[in-house]
Order: sequence, then C-alpha cells, then structure tokens
Amino acid sequence: MARQVKRAFRYRFYPTGEQAAELSRTFGCARLVYNRALE
Repeated sequence: MARQVKRAFRYRFYPTGEQAAELSRTFGCARLVYNRALE
C-alpha cells in the first residue's frame, strides 16, 4: 500500500499601495461577477 505525502507552502507578500489598490479592484470585479452569476 503506497503512502501519499501531502506538502503545503505558505507565502506572504506585502503589496505596494498601487498593487493593493489594483488587487482590491480586481477582487471587487470578481465578487460582482460571482454574485451576478448566482442571481
């Protein structure tokens, strides 16, 4: 019987102000599309 090894890595990043604003905008758009798809 073969054993399966699961491995996970966590990364943390510190976005600049400009990157944080772009991420916020992107996630906001994704949230809107997801919510519209549920309707």
